Amino acid sequence: MPVFPLLRAGGAVFVLLALTAGCTSTPDFTPKPKGYNRIDLPAHAYQPLGPGHPYQFEYSRYAKVLRDSSYLARPHWINVYYPALQANIQITYSNIAGKPQLYHKMLEDARKLTSKHEIKATAIDENVLKTPGGLRVSVFELQGEVPSQFQFYTTDSTTHFFRGALYFRTATANDSLAPVIEYVKQDIVRMLNTLKYQ
Repeated sequence: MPVFPLLRAGGAVFVLLALTAGCTSTPDFTPKPKGYNRIDLPAHAYQPLGPGHPYQFEYSRYAKVLRDSSYLARPHWINVYYPALQANIQITYSNIAGKPQLYHKMLEDARKLTSKHEIKATAIDENVLKTPGGLRVSVFELQGEVPSQFQFYTTDSTTHFFRGALYFRTATANDSLAPVIEYVKQDIVRMLNTLKYQ
């Protein structure tokens, strides 16, 4: 029997053993923690709302004020829209002067619109704040995969009812949006602290 074929067979066995040994060894592997997209947020900067509304406040220079174009919209309903963040603060306003039934309806609607999110919310924190201008504001912070993470309303109970809700036009999970939510919440606090009725 020739020697050459035996060497080839022996070489094949050696290569096969080397490959098998390489496949069975377990390398040190540590999975990377779950990461989120980096979001660069600009420093907060504000501008006054233009004339023509029965209320005034300061809002972000990075947002646009758009008229609410929904079929339910009433005068002075606006959206404070952040194009770069796909965030939207929906503002509704009602003049309740001499309309006690409307006042009670607006209060009930504000509660209902917040409670609609109870199915998906892991928590709803309610606080009552007082602005430097003396307005009392009811604030609702919603946690979990809810479409609106922050809602508020304020009223003097005789003339004005002002309500807002924060929404994002994106499918990104709320835990990924957490820095953006906090950023816009600061802008909402500035809006409320500078809110004045005309």
